[in-house]
Amino acid sequence: MSSEIKADKWSPASGTSATIGDSGDTYTVPTGANFTVTDELKTNKISPASGTSFTLGDSGDTFTVPSGVTFANSGTATGFASAVTPDNLQYFSTSANQTISANTIITITNYGDGQITGRLLYNYGTQYVTHSSGIFSFSTEGYYHVVLRVSGTITQSSGTAATGHVYLNSTTNNSSYADAIDVNLSVASSTGGFNSYFDGIFKITDTTNHKVQNQIYLPTNGGTVGGHGGNNTRQRTFMRFARLGTTA
Repeated sequence: MSSEIKADKWSPASGTSATIGDSGDTYTVPTGANFTVTDELKTNKISPASGTSFTLGDSGDTFTVPSGVTFANSGTATGFASAVTPDNLQYFSTSANQTISANTIITITNYGDGQITGRLLYNYGTQYVTHSSGIFSFSTEGYYHVVLRVSGTITQSSGTAATGHVYLNSTTNNSSYADAIDVNLSVASSTGGFNSYFDGIFKITDTTNHKVQNQIYLPTNGGTVGGHGGNNTRQRTFMRFARLGTTA
């Protein structure tokens, strides 16, 4: 039989299927030759022709995984954007004490950049959140893990236990805010310090209208929300944002 077959088309001798070779045979497509499949290629395994790595496609190519398909990974996948691992972390902290009037819901407003590089406390990744006058806005959709810690003091003249509320509010219309999380706080004596710490996961799909803020309510003689007071070596009252992944 000839050592070389040349043809423009190869079709089954009968029916609609054909077999190339037998078990144990090897067919080599040499360097410089292209093997093009324009419809569907089915195989149980893809391995490098040599060594331990191979390249799938070229720069600019797009490979689509259709709905219903599952990738089962038993090894290590690198270079993929994760839908569950935070791709950023961002702190905001209050730079000075803020006086809280009695019997009035007050928005905490004096937030600034909360990273303290001298103490190795850093923001990282893309910074998706901005702050203005107590309002936190998002530049990119996603699921955000939001942490709030409020530290301060409550003062009461009656000598009895003092109470209050800390709110983490959200809006869906860039106007009307409602408490998504409401936490009670109290101190046992007429004057005392408090710390309130809580968190939530917020789904941000509209970067124009979805925003958050935090407020505090001290019903009797008010008090103070603590900032670092110009000693920018620690955080007292702060908010922390981590984008967990896309909502798409």
